[in-house]
Amino acid sequence: MVIELRARFDEKANIDLATKLQEAAVHVVYGVVGYKTHAKMCLVLRREGKILRNYVHLGTGNYHPKTALLYTDYGLFSCNKELGEDVRQVFTQLTSLGKVSKLNALLQSPFSLHQTLLEKIERELTHAKAGKVARIIIQVNAVVEEQLIHALYRASQAGVEIKLIVRGICCLRPGIPGVSDNIEVRAIIGRFLEHARVYVFANQGDQEVFAASADFMERNMFKRVEVCFPIKNKKLQNRVLSNLALYLRDNSQAWLLQPDGNYIKSSPAENEEIIEAQTLLQKGLQN
Repeated sequence: MVIELRARFDEKANIDLATKLQEAAVHVVYGVVGYKTHAKMCLVLRREGKILRNYVHLGTGNYHPKTALLYTDYGLFSCNKELGEDVRQVFTQLTSLGKVSKLNALLQSPFSLHQTLLEKIERELTHAKAGKVARIIIQVNAVVEEQLIHALYRASQAGVEIKLIVRGICCLRPGIPGVSDNIEVRAIIGRFLEHARVYVFANQGDQEVFAASADFMERNMFKRVEVCFPIKNKKLQNRVLSNLALYLRDNSQAWLLQPDGNYIKSSPAENEEIIEAQTLLQKGLQN
């Protein structure tokens, strides 16, 4: 397991905690110089009869008992062979400064994630130009990185339908004629802090769903160790897609970004059903 000890500006507490962990015989790794380790991963190697099996947990948010009660995040627990081998290789890279290996299923910053996202956006653009269904849904905390923004603009101009759910800063402007007509940006502000990172690409009917630790920011793409993992199980895919669809229907806690950079709070029309995504999701989990 990789544990980010504390947030920045708390170096003394970091050193104290690291010392306590080392005294308890925990192997403390301080990460790759120049890169913050922001990935959320856990790997358990278990002997089962005569074989060893990797169990992994990959998440979009921190392993923290307090924020877990306040933030919305996704986590994937799996014994998939490819994912297990990828996570093992990333841990080896972090703990031994070994050579970066080609991964089977994971995308990793600062190596493959940014370029792969650009390629997947370009693929949707190509499909749109060919008259095929093309759609992108992105849920992140921030959209700042210039190349990704321009790629989304180009995709919009080609006819790709783009829905962004961005809790924080968004430097992209939707709804500008001839530039971003096909882009909608919304923020959900409710009881819980939206923290999940999800990327969805229509892929001509063979839909791809990814979850990640990375936002659309330069620091996440180039200055941090991040992991992005595919969600291939259809039942899990449908659950994530259903959640996203609910966020996109929210008419009570959603704020819609305008072309001029201002936000307008959504509100249900007269006699329209009130939809609060977070409330409905919470009720669904309780039931």
